[in-house]
Amino acid sequence: MPPKIGIIGLPNAGKSTLFETFTQSEVLISPTPFSTLSPNKGVSFLKDERVKKLQEIFHSKEKKEAFFEIVDIAGLVRGASKGEGLGNEFLSFVRDCDLLFHILRAFEREDVAHPEGKIDPIRDYQIVKTELFLKDIETVEKRLLKIKKDVKKGKKEALNEEKLLQEFLEDLSKEEIPQKKDPFLPLLSQIPQIVILNQGKNYQKDWESFFKKEKIPFLVLNLKEEYEISKLSLEEKEELGIEQKLPFLLKEAKNHLDLITFFTGNENETRAYLIKNGSSVLEGAEKIHTDFKEKFIKAEVIPFERLKEAGSWKNAQKKGFLKIVGKDYILQEGDVILIKIKK
Repeated sequence: MPPKIGIIGLPNAGKSTLFETFTQSEVLISPTPFSTLSPNKGVSFLKDERVKKLQEIFHSKEKKEAFFEIVDIAGLVRGASKGEGLGNEFLSFVRDCDLLFHILRAFEREDVAHPEGKIDPIRDYQIVKTELFLKDIETVEKRLLKIKKDVKKGKKEALNEEKLLQEFLEDLSKEEIPQKKDPFLPLLSQIPQIVILNQGKNYQKDWESFFKKEKIPFLVLNLKEEYEISKLSLEEKEELGIEQKLPFLLKEAKNHLDLITFFTGNENETRAYLIKNGSSVLEGAEKIHTDFKEKFIKAEVIPFERLKEAGSWKNAQKKGFLKIVGKDYILQEGDVILIKIKK
């Protein structure tokens, strides 16, 4: 499964605009709240010049870049944790995401309603943050009730879990993200976020100081402009001397999730994959095809730059650039791999 990025924020912040720009999918963009009810889903490819070069080296018929799944989630409002707006439905979609792009409206438009009446991205950030914490508190309290009987019986596992959950509640009540994790109880507040200040003509630079002070990762973008640029041809972009900033945003997502890119290639297809930094070649083999994990024998590995220098896989073999590795080899950024499996 590709990494999943959820786009969240209050209604009419620019979420669907970002989604359409990323995915080039037509969606309903409306000035009224809750025009996005069910989440829109699509993919966005991580542009990487290395894929094109590898296609040339392997003489591949096709090339496939690594990609993220993008989910445009309906706008959250104050009271969502108690069912306001789309409430619990919204929060259930958030839970499945690996990373959140939190869109904050920092533009004025009389024809586009704001659920809070006035433009204030810091207040909007706090509203969403609070709703996520409140939902996490509810989730933890429900879990505590579920294990209550086992705690009374003195079962060790239940007692250990109760202690952890009480620590969670203490942190969450102060709107602090718990540092420990429970693999069976994912918390919304623990999903990493990148804030996007969707700027307009009335953008106030002072808004940035809050996010700098709180050490919250953020970017300033004009999503309407990014959307309009995405509709231009490559020739038009070059003629006007403009460049989209969204590819940079996906690279930020990759870094934020601590992912690396590895590649495969043959005469049929050159392909890029995203995987967690520190993953083994066996885990990489499973990403290529689920059968490869069971049938894995060994792998040939070469860094992209070395293969580029060699000019072909055969030349790389002759020069001794290829490395034969076993299942415990840790993949590195830019590795090109060939998996050998049992027939």
